[in-house]
Amino acid sequence: MNFYHQKELKNMAGNGSSELDQTDPHGLVEDEKILEVLLFASRNPMTIGDLKKSCPNIADIASSLTRLMQFYKDRGINLIKIKNTYAFRTAPRYGYLLKEYVEKRVKLSKAAKETLAIIAYNQPVTRSEIESIRGVSLYKGLLDSLLQTEWITLGPRRNAPGRPVTFITTNDFLDYFGLQAVKDMPNFQELNEAGLVGGKSNNALNLEQ
Repeated sequence: MNFYHQKELKNMAGNGSSELDQTDPHGLVEDEKILEVLLFASRNPMTIGDLKKSCPNIADIASSLTRLMQFYKDRGINLIKIKNTYAFRTAPRYGYLLKEYVEKRVKLSKAAKETLAIIAYNQPVTRSEIESIRGVSLYKGLLDSLLQTEWITLGPRRNAPGRPVTFITTNDFLDYFGLQAVKDMPNFQELNEAGLVGGKSNNALNLEQ
């Protein structure tokens, strides 16, 4: 979004809701349309704080986002919440239409998929804990390759001898897999059937039933 468009949006928001807050035939009021434009134009999911910086005069951004999510609920594009951010995404039922146009970010090996699943379900988790769960040592570069996908990142250090680093998933991980939060992840049985993990037990992965 260029400077001119940003200025125009701020001017629109600066007029306040009193002049513009009328519902159009499509069901959106002016404040919601402004947020809609910002979210469509943004390359990355946006927080309420991000939106407030561009539109400081929109009084209740959270309520407007809730109405926008409801408005787009049954459309080809949905407004979704990813942790504390918001973004427009293709509705899951139409995802197959874009398969041939979407470039896969990375092709993960079976070991990388298993490691990613272990991190997701046990985060924050250390390298040695991952190896203990998998029952084998991680080959050199495996964690580096996962870090490059930006699906995992370094978490807080363990309060233990050597203060080992931990690994956690990122908002990009949630976004890519269409999740709003880690708690929305499928259970172990679904992961196993999808070939994402080996034959580990639910208890070993600390999964909730």
